[in-house]
Amino acid sequence: MRLTKIIPKIFYEHIKDGLHLFVDGLKFKVVYNDAKLYIITRDDVTIQLLEDAEYAAKDRPEIRIETDDIEALYREVKQAHPDLLHPNLNVVKHQPWGLKEFALLDKTTVCVIIQQQ
Repeated sequence: MRLTKIIPKIFYEHIKDGLHLFVDGLKFKVVYNDAKLYIITRDDVTIQLLEDAEYAAKDRPEIRIETDDIEALYREVKQAHPDLLHPNLNVVKHQPWGLKEFALLDKTTVCVIIQQQ
């Protein structure tokens, strides 16, 4: 037996904020939605976005997504939505721990770090 995937659930007071980051900014596709739940995918990554003001007020997550072409993804985001680039990591940077990274930050302070080994 092996574990094959992790699927984060991210809460938003207003679901449009999460859709802006992931669907507009990172080009995820909506595969399911109802009044409060969106399931979105891109390649092998799946994320659940939920509209729930109570949970959204408690904590804002930081998640990492690994890619095999960080430069292409960075160009894609920078061209379409430079407003989403995190002010502290708004360029692709070689980190001392051996990864290349850049980060995104939405207006609710959900942080998404894109990384490549």
